[in-house]
Amino acid sequence: MAMALQKNGGTNGLFIIIIVIISLGGKAMAGRQSAFALDEAKVDRLRQQEQLHLDIENHLKRLNKPAVKSIQMRPSVHPDGLFTTSKTTTPNGPALPQLWHQNGGCPSQTIPIRRTHKQDILRASNIERFGRKKPLSARPPGPRSADPDLLNESGHQHAITFVQGDKYYGAKATINVWDPKIQLSNEFSLSQLWILAGSFDGDLNSIEAGWQVSPDLYGDNNTRLFTYWTSDAYQATGCYNLLCSGFIQVNSEIAMGASIFPVSNYAGSQYDISILVWKDPKEGNWWMQFGNNNVLGYWPAPLFSYLADSASMIEWGGEVVNSEPDGEHTSTQMGSGHFPNEGFGKSSYFKNIQVVDGSNNLRAPKGLGIYTEASSCYDVQKGYNSAWGNYFYYGGPGKNEDCS
Repeated sequence: MAMALQKNGGTNGLFIIIIVIISLGGKAMAGRQSAFALDEAKVDRLRQQEQLHLDIENHLKRLNKPAVKSIQMRPSVHPDGLFTTSKTTTPNGPALPQLWHQNGGCPSQTIPIRRTHKQDILRASNIERFGRKKPLSARPPGPRSADPDLLNESGHQHAITFVQGDKYYGAKATINVWDPKIQLSNEFSLSQLWILAGSFDGDLNSIEAGWQVSPDLYGDNNTRLFTYWTSDAYQATGCYNLLCSGFIQVNSEIAMGASIFPVSNYAGSQYDISILVWKDPKEGNWWMQFGNNNVLGYWPAPLFSYLADSASMIEWGGEVVNSEPDGEHTSTQMGSGHFPNEGFGKSSYFKNIQVVDGSNNLRAPKGLGIYTEASSCYDVQKGYNSAWGNYFYYGGPGKNEDCS
């Protein structure tokens, strides 16, 4: 009996040892499997990071093209009837210099291109959307053809003047230059002219030029010269400046996206830039001129559908993005950040507003209208005198006691 107990006890002990060994082995295998899973996840993350790095590097190569010789193309003819700087009452004259000029100029037969860096692309929502406006939320305002509620929902607010109802072949204005304060990095403030044709439903053609402050796009709060174009309402075509094929630059002195200097001071020195965009009646291309003598380049006619003929609306004015964090309006400024009623030296202005007609003549716009979604945030007031022609003051501080 005692021997039987010893045998059974020995067997149970052996059985327990085997269970323990199996249990420990199972735990070891589970540990190895868990480690393998962690290693695989780590490898996947590394692969994703490497792919992202490769995608960014490839995109940078497409953006930062090597210097090439350019053909010095010129428009066949300029519009007649230009206002000149002799008409200006700005005491310090136009703000033509760009800060990069302090480091020299471009070699012969080349153009200046602002270099794009990895961190610029990383600020974008995705690689392919870098340098582009959002398809639905970045439409220019259409006072009589777009829904103001939709524009408000998009977060974009405007204070503009406009003409429509005719065929237009260009536009011109002298634009007061400021450095508006931006509350959040995903917001921007700009002052520009729009050349528009088509509808906002998906086939809008737009050529845009002016100055802007956009931390997301440039990585700083400098005031910069910019252009934009689209032929499908910002969906898949177009971009800022030279960030995609489209605008062909021929000027070696002015860089798209470069900082403008100097800028205006409140109750102090005032500076402005002059921008003209017009359709060459012989070639059909849309040319851009900066100042009185700087022909920058052109948008080829084949880029567009409706603008291959003419524009149906012209707009001048300011635009901001109000992202409304926590449901409140931001303090991102438009223009000088002050309302139009403060006048010269305090509020930002557009002056010498003109359109190009079918005879390639610059003339005063007929039936100039004004538009703003929220005048308590940003407003616009138009006027006329012999020195400035058609002009308007515009802008505002954004959030204030009447705008929340």
